[in-house]
Amino acid sequence: MTSTVKQKIRIGTLFLFLLLLLSGGVSIYHLVQLKNDAKEILKDNYESLAYSHKMQSILDSFSGNRNNSIAQFDSVLKLQEANISEPGEKASTTAIRNYFTAYVGDSTVGIQPIENEIQKVLALNMAAIETKNIKAGKTADKALSYISFIAGLTLLIGFTFLFNFPSIITSPISSLIAGIQQITNKNYHHRIYLDRKDEFGQVADSFNAMAERLEYFESSNLNKIIFEKTRAEAVINSLKDASIGLDKNNMVLFANDQALQLLGIHAKDLVGKPVNEAAQTNDLLRFLLEEKGTMPFKIVVDNRENYFTKEVMDIAQDGASNRMIILRNITSFKELDVAKTNFIATISHELKTPLASSDFSIKLLEDERVGQLSTEQKELIQNLKQDNQRMLRILSELLNMSQVEAGKIQLDIVEIDLASLADKAIDAVMSNAKSKNISIQKQYDENRENVNADAEKTGWVINNFLTNAIKHSPEGGVITIGINKTDKNIAFTVTDMGPGIPSQYADKVFERFFKVPGSKAAGTGLGLAISKELIEAEGGQVWVQSEIGSGSIFGFYLSVVK
Repeated sequence: MTSTVKQKIRIGTLFLFLLLLLSGGVSIYHLVQLKNDAKEILKDNYESLAYSHKMQSILDSFSGNRNNSIAQFDSVLKLQEANISEPGEKASTTAIRNYFTAYVGDSTVGIQPIENEIQKVLALNMAAIETKNIKAGKTADKALSYISFIAGLTLLIGFTFLFNFPSIITSPISSLIAGIQQITNKNYHHRIYLDRKDEFGQVADSFNAMAERLEYFESSNLNKIIFEKTRAEAVINSLKDASIGLDKNNMVLFANDQALQLLGIHAKDLVGKPVNEAAQTNDLLRFLLEEKGTMPFKIVVDNRENYFTKEVMDIAQDGASNRMIILRNITSFKELDVAKTNFIATISHELKTPLASSDFSIKLLEDERVGQLSTEQKELIQNLKQDNQRMLRILSELLNMSQVEAGKIQLDIVEIDLASLADKAIDAVMSNAKSKNISIQKQYDENRENVNADAEKTGWVINNFLTNAIKHSPEGGVITIGINKTDKNIAFTVTDMGPGIPSQYADKVFERFFKVPGSKAAGTGLGLAISKELIEAEGGQVWVQSEIGSGSIFGFYLSVVK
């Protein structure tokens, strides 16, 4: 057996070429034989027949121009003498010459013997033509038999070669493809057996060596992989927070026991499957995928309300962006917050009673009918009164905040005119504004519409905005109150000329107990937080625009009456 596929292809092609050459050689050989037989008949016999017929024609014309006919007959006879090819033809041709010579010497000799000999020559050549024709037919039949046999043999060998020779190439390739598919399916036990010494045999040996190495690698690392997988699952399940991992194609990579318990689903129904498919039958999972905010939400587990916040972490790996959804249980913090709210509400309510009594006592001391006070006593009473009022204001704010947090705030939504509420608030703070020589300007839109809101709560927010503006405005400053109509809302704004708020704190001023660092203004940090809660409870939105050195604009939107 040849050693290389190249040599096999080369020998196969050479074999087909030799078959073609053999078929063509046999055909050419017999065709040449047929050509020679036909040429022999044409040259030897048909020329003799032509000469014989010519001599007979000349003999018939001897009665005319005798000398000319004799010359013509002599020239034709010479040609016949030079074309003797058949047995007996020479004797007849010699006899024609002898009878013709005798006739030329003695005219009384007749031409009948000449004609008889000419007829013999014709008969000999006709018989020779028939014999040679039979021979040519046999040659043709023989050639046809040989050519048909060789053509049939060539066709048979060609078809056999056509169907068998490609298998020399395709069979090992098919075996290699099947082996590669097995390796792709992680069947490292598969081997390819080709009893060949050519290139395909070398490829099969290399494939088997590769499969053996892969099998060894898999067997040697399988325990390690299983250990790492088990450890990773243990780490994931040890997380206190419910965690769900998603890859870039939204396939669920893992879900710890806490997450499976919250979702109420088994790992086999979630891990390794598209998350959107699993979310179709799980409301909580669908909520986690659709919810974009970070607000706490409630989940009932074992007939107990639990509060969670969702956090989405992006994890970059090999250029792909994977995600991890984490549910943090804030139930304990929520309970502490509720307890804190109840504590503040209770303490605030309990403190208001003695403070109200002390405020009444201070008013009695200020009454001259009780007795005259010295100047120092009046100053002390005034300081006590201011401290008492400040404590009452703080307690009122704490009570309002506790009501908002507990969801117990009562709203009386009616149709109101913001301009009238603003005017009342301006009247309430006008004395404070005059004490700092601050002017308040109004910019009301004449085409404004009424809004749906709680008059008391909205008035409290407007008063808070004005009080803060006066507190932070410089001496002789200007405060502008604006009421303007937008597409679907009414915008209320309070613009001051204060020092402004740093941009990094603009989103925090509405948080509880927050104070801008460096601010010298007194306050609890609850006013803006309460204002935000009240306006949002009415379906509105609170906002602020401020820059250092350019003052601040506090405002809110409320829906117009439809």
